Amino acid sequence: MPVITLPDGSKRGFPQPVSVAEVAASIGAGLAKAALAGRVDGRLVDTAFRIDNDANVAIVTDKDGDGLEIIRHSTAHLLAYAVKDLFPDAQVTIGPVIENGFYYDFAYKRPFTPEDLEAIEKRMAELAKKDFPITREVMSRQNAIDFFLNLGEQYKAELIAAIPEDQEIGLYREGDFIDLCRGPHVPSTGKLKTFKLMKVAGAYWRGDSKNAQLQRIYGTAWAKKEELDVYLHMLEEAEKRDHRKLGKQLDLFHLQEEAPGLVFWHPHGWTVWQEIEQYMRAVYRDNGYQEVRCPQILDRTLWEKSGHWEHYKANMFTTESESRDYAVKPMNCPGHVQIFNAGLRSYKELPLRYGEFGSCHRNEPSGALHGVMRVRGFTQDDGHIFCTEDQIEAEVTAFNALLRKVYADFGFTDVAVKLALRPEGRVGSDDVWDKAEAALRCGLRAGGLEWEELPGEGAFYGPKIEFHIKDAIGRSWQCGTVQVDFSMPGRLEAEYVGEDNARHVPVMLHRAILGSLERFIGILIENHAGALPLWLSPVQAVVLNISEGQSDYAESVAQKLRETGLRVECDLRSEKITYKIREHSLLKRPYLVVVGDKEKVAGLVAVRARGNQDLGQMSPDALVERLLAEKRSRS
Repeated sequence: MPVITLPDGSKRGFPQPVSVAEVAASIGAGLAKAALAGRVDGRLVDTAFRIDNDANVAIVTDKDGDGLEIIRHSTAHLLAYAVKDLFPDAQVTIGPVIENGFYYDFAYKRPFTPEDLEAIEKRMAELAKKDFPITREVMSRQNAIDFFLNLGEQYKAELIAAIPEDQEIGLYREGDFIDLCRGPHVPSTGKLKTFKLMKVAGAYWRGDSKNAQLQRIYGTAWAKKEELDVYLHMLEEAEKRDHRKLGKQLDLFHLQEEAPGLVFWHPHGWTVWQEIEQYMRAVYRDNGYQEVRCPQILDRTLWEKSGHWEHYKANMFTTESESRDYAVKPMNCPGHVQIFNAGLRSYKELPLRYGEFGSCHRNEPSGALHGVMRVRGFTQDDGHIFCTEDQIEAEVTAFNALLRKVYADFGFTDVAVKLALRPEGRVGSDDVWDKAEAALRCGLRAGGLEWEELPGEGAFYGPKIEFHIKDAIGRSWQCGTVQVDFSMPGRLEAEYVGEDNARHVPVMLHRAILGSLERFIGILIENHAGALPLWLSPVQAVVLNISEGQSDYAESVAQKLRETGLRVECDLRSEKITYKIREHSLLKRPYLVVVGDKEKVAGLVAVRARGNQDLGQMSPDALVERLLAEKRSRS
């Protein structure tokens, strides 16, 4: 007689083993209809899962995050079903859930076309309407291999062959289709009502370019049509804001095949970069950081001591000279420890804060590169704090407050906090990780912050707090981090003399606010759709003459603005003023300053603000005051 404890603490007894679906039905018909899965003692299971012991049970619906993930997981299988139904010779491989959707990889003799995608999506809708039950079956490993080989599914058989022999193999059946899966799934295909196939891309089997190339079909799925519509609208907005297109349109940067994953910054783009770097340099200076600079290439032995050679080598560029192995630094931390080690340190110097605009290189797969958002060469606003254990909470709390002020200056006020905990591959004992994770929690509590925990997603050397900013169209971007590291300083022989005159190993806090400057600039471009706020805009005002007779006056106005430190261009071309206004508006200049004969005689200027706002006439002094106030406010 299992006793079921529900999330509200109430209990229900049943005379015999009971399924999750039956538990839902005992609560109410509405919940039974809405049930997608269950959570039994914290484990996600199908609604058909039978409970024969006392257990804590929650019913998962489309209002839960897990429910939406199960919808997407099940829709990936529906996609595979439709593909096999329309293209029986296609082989199915893997189909995971990803952010906002799913994909499934297929091996097929020819490329799928846009017309194929339309037909597949139509067939998915037809299969969903048939409301096939989705049921779980179990086979032995060898029987499952033989089963899929008989179906001609070589890839599935290979996946199963890699599973340990003593494990049973879970399969899910819907209609005439059966697939390998751990589950859980929705109870029937009729639960899958809102989806759309997005695109086809190339992919390699198991992500290895040495293996066969497959076709990856991407899709999105949602609980309600309104949510799908919002998502598709967001994608349309994202397309308009694509930093790669705007980077070219606004002449900020470019990338080319001869330097994959590396950015060529043009003068206007480098102006934006420098404005951000100088702002962050002032943040360093005003918050007790000493700016440093470390070598780009360090000997292999140092990377072995730090743990990077063992845990991160696949992402590092390596080289050799005079029979010595070197690595181009993927991160700055080992170099900062060397600076700390260069002299005998005292507890009186702690906390010691180093900051660097550190140029790093990581060997990212070519398929993962994306404009300036995902590159192989990048610069971090990187900092490391050497401190005692007693100082961790105060340092983390102060950093959290500083980070939020910086984000607000850049226009980001919606910030989510996540705590990434110990991964499987890590250095240091469990006791050390316990201390590190507890220290970060204390820092978050002291700052009055709420957070989500991410088991297994910490760095190999320590747990980390992640800060995710939300942009103008609702997308989330992870930028800032702070990590507690009890391991690397000891591995690299960092020491300080304590108040007791004994040698102690410092704690090392790894911290960044913007993260990669390249990526942050990409985020800014897309957040503002290229119309950067005045203080960041590479050109803050353009002075335009209506005819040649005002050229001298226009140039004198431009010079007056430049003398105040504003970035100003003067367009004296013999083009119609409407043409010049349109051209500079497309370049998203914050202010257009027009001078004609009337303005010249009166010593005034006609001002247009971005967004076609006519501000009328004003004196050059009034314009300077307005622009400088806006620049200072960073509004």
